[in-house]
Amino acid sequence: MDQIRPLPRYLVQRYLGWKATTWDQNKAWYRRLAADGQRPRIMAIACCDSRVRIAEVFGADAGEIFIHRNVANLVPPCAPDGEPHGTSAAVDYAVRHLRVAHLLVLGHSGCGGVAACAAMCRENAPDLEGRASFVGRWMDVLRPAWNRVAAIADPAERLRAFERAAVEISLRNLLGFPFVAEAVAAEDLQLHGLWHDIAAGALHQFLGEGRGWVAL
Repeated sequence: MDQIRPLPRYLVQRYLGWKATTWDQNKAWYRRLAADGQRPRIMAIACCDSRVRIAEVFGADAGEIFIHRNVANLVPPCAPDGEPHGTSAAVDYAVRHLRVAHLLVLGHSGCGGVAACAAMCRENAPDLEGRASFVGRWMDVLRPAWNRVAAIADPAERLRAFERAAVEISLRNLLGFPFVAEAVAAEDLQLHGLWHDIAAGALHQFLGEGRGWVAL
């Protein structure tokens, strides 16, 4: 472990600034969270992309949203095979232990993971095809949706539709988890699909099959 290094100084300075301001002004709240544990009403599955700041978009404080991030905000099919599954574990914990009331999937414009999957589907990304490509094998989750958008002529519009398809396929996969389907059927859980246009600061929501997407 000799390769581990101390934090860059600029991060240390940012931490000290946060500790002296945000934390100091709200320390009673942070101490309460530490003592009582988290009770979020919402789980959000968002992309790892550093431009996607879901807590900021919804004005959420610490303890309000249980956030799981992965490449392209994907939910894989339910596969209880005894192997490690990070996203599935997060969903399991949020629904069965935290008992969140809302589970939302947030896609976004300019998603690099979705663009990579589009390149794979067009056979323009040989480096992602091998078994050793973590990104390629993860993006296989989205690959079945390519046929729905491949005929769109405009490249930007096609990519935007593929980004939204990532949200839709994730919502369908969520319903393949028995405990999610049961919670939805019992009206203990609501699923939501969103797509965030970063440049415009806009949010669009998915209303379900046949009703499509609308701007908020």
